Amino acid sequence: MEFLNKYNHKKNVRFESFKFALFEANKRNHKTFVETGCARGKVKFIFFSKINWKDGMSTMIFSDFVKQANGKLTTCDISKKNIDNAKKFVKANSDFVKFVVDDSLNFLSKFEKQIDFLYLDSLDGQFAESSNHQLKEIEAAISKLNKNSLVLLDDKGVKTNLSIDYMLKKNFKIINETKEQVLLSL
Repeated sequence: MEFLNKYNHKKNVRFESFKFALFEANKRNHKTFVETGCARGKVKFIFFSKINWKDGMSTMIFSDFVKQANGKLTTCDISKKNIDNAKKFVKANSDFVKFVVDDSLNFLSKFEKQIDFLYLDSLDGQFAESSNHQLKEIEAAISKLNKNSLVLLDDKGVKTNLSIDYMLKKNFKIINETKEQVLLSL
């Protein structure tokens, strides 16, 4: 998993969490990754998007993982602009990524495959309804998870309060926790 080294950037505060989660996913032979809220980067000079390490650049990291694992990443974002930016960031891995422009709740409720690895990072934490939204996401996806699945929740303490309580009541266990993220498994 040497590809991870290129994401070990001083501004990527989520790196250690992603690294732990992906090593665990590798042990479990995960192939089907689902992400809500794609890596959108940040605008530079009005026309260009560049990497925003503070966001973690999850879509890039996950696309590299599924490429080496011969799996598939499906990433959903409500913003076509964000999806278009993410497509540019993962161009080299595009055969391993499906991009969906949709509301994450609608997308998750209609997703038809079993999910090995679920990353919930839609609706930014500054919105009052973000915690309730993340809870609704896990409620929509829980039937698509298996006993081997991992769920990585982003924006700990901002969006995760309701979803963590819900998942713990459903017998999930926290297997890793950082200031930014929480990783859970059955």
